[in-house]
Amino acid sequence: MSSLKLIKRRISSIRSTQQITRVMKMVAAAKLKRSQENIVKARPYSLKLRQVIREVSHRIDRSHHPLLEIHPPEKIGIVVVTGDRGLCGSFNTNILKAAQLLIDEHSEQEIRLITVGRKGTEFFTRRGFQISGKLLNFFNHLEYAHAADLGNMIVNQYIEHGMDRVYLVYNEFKSAIQQNVITEQLLPIMPDPADEHVPATDIIYEPSELEILNAILPRYVNVQMWRVLLESFAAEMGARMTAMENATKNAGELISSLTLTYNKVRQASITNEILEVVAGAEGLQ
Repeated sequence: MSSLKLIKRRISSIRSTQQITRVMKMVAAAKLKRSQENIVKARPYSLKLRQVIREVSHRIDRSHHPLLEIHPPEKIGIVVVTGDRGLCGSFNTNILKAAQLLIDEHSEQEIRLITVGRKGTEFFTRRGFQISGKLLNFFNHLEYAHAADLGNMIVNQYIEHGMDRVYLVYNEFKSAIQQNVITEQLLPIMPDPADEHVPATDIIYEPSELEILNAILPRYVNVQMWRVLLESFAAEMGARMTAMENATKNAGELISSLTLTYNKVRQASITNEILEVVAGAEGLQ
């Protein structure tokens, strides 16, 4: 009898968990739809701006602006974008592995970390890394102001030589079941390899080269960070939706297996009771 109670209690517990995972899947699906719409809108402008800025960086004197100036790579800045919560499969784990590989590649340089998301912050804090800046618990109300704050933090540290290279490590959204881990250099702004063989041409600036670069280059960093945050949030929602769907399915399979076990144990218990009654009746005869 106690075995039947334990199995029944476990079935009830798993069914409650299944309801939670089903709701979490629905919430993630709703957020994924909105975030997917946002990233589709932001990508064309962001990627075109990156193309234009990289082309301009090939055609002007880099000493004219600090974000174009190349420093000796003594301090490596790494911006790691993770989520604030778990229950999203290998989303955070893949990012942290890629960041650790990048850190190992620059083991001879000083590493400066900027962490976005609670999971990345906790991971590197436990391992004693120096965190130069962090941004936490904002993805549920993500706004462009968050990207601007992050971009300004990066720009200020680069200009003040707190960082000589800045890399981004984040998840790029492809679909609900596919996210690509991206590691790319943000600063200094480098031209595309295809532009290196293009002959330099004179560019006319109005009102002046310095004013235009001062206006557009910090904006370029902010726009790229906005795209990265949108990519990461959409990828996280896709990963969580997939993980919760799998969890719901696994819970259903486990409930079916336990129900079958429960019925077998119950049938065996009833059979034993019948045998005891028959044996008792025969004993009275």
